[in-house]
Amino acid sequence: MKRLSFIPVVLLTVLLFSCSVEKDYVIKIQTKHGDMYAVLFDETPKHKQNFIDLAEAGRFDSTEFHRIIKDFMIQGGDVFTKEKLAPETWPTVEAEIVPGMIHKKGMIAAARMGDNVNPERRSSGSQFYIIQGKTYTRDELVTDMKLLSETYFKYIQLGSNVALKEEYARLYQTQQFDSLNQRMLSEKANLESFFNVELKTPMTAEQVEAYTTVGGTPHLDNEYTVFGEVIKGLDVMEKIATVPTGERSKPLEPIYMTVTVELISKAKITKEYGYVY
Repeated sequence: MKRLSFIPVVLLTVLLFSCSVEKDYVIKIQTKHGDMYAVLFDETPKHKQNFIDLAEAGRFDSTEFHRIIKDFMIQGGDVFTKEKLAPETWPTVEAEIVPGMIHKKGMIAAARMGDNVNPERRSSGSQFYIIQGKTYTRDELVTDMKLLSETYFKYIQLGSNVALKEEYARLYQTQQFDSLNQRMLSEKANLESFFNVELKTPMTAEQVEAYTTVGGTPHLDNEYTVFGEVIKGLDVMEKIATVPTGERSKPLEPIYMTVTVELISKAKITKEYGYVY
């Protein structure tokens, strides 16, 4: 009887001890605008290990955030161009597109070539981007905006809709795209009835909650591998997202990075950064 009762106590002690010493990597991305801290997801092990290996080897250091689009994302980490490797030799990482890992603000995802040359959606072996995005209305999220735009444009070509066509042209020419989207959304039910078409798009409750509050870039979901999250320093990302850019969205002044990693306990990560596993 004593032996049987002793085993569960030992197992419980081992479990409690293992939880208390369980560790994870904290990524630190240093820039002239400040520092960002991030964790990488165990659900995307190939991307996590690849990033850690590059960081520990110092290969990210002196790469730039070379592509910045406000209200969208900041992209950097072009290790292979820095190292002058021939493009045809650049390694890629197998896609790890996990359902539920969405492009909300602060998420880190892997850049990649387009589907036309990369049907397997393999990720760049080094380049990553951090999501800024924006917030959306619920109507925007649950509507296929591309199809809505196409249907609306076809609708305003009708002779009876000259006023709508003129309004569309004015909003488009003055780049009032948010107002244009709202105008098209106001005609959604009418368009569905007139053309006998459904303009909905599937969206989970999690996506709706995230994109109407925190914000992000929902059109990238299930297209690119999301493999990490910034847990401190989102204000730094916001600063970088506002810098002046030139051709191909490249900052007019270089924004270099230094990337380091530290293995610390998950309990400490939760305490210091508020990240809950």
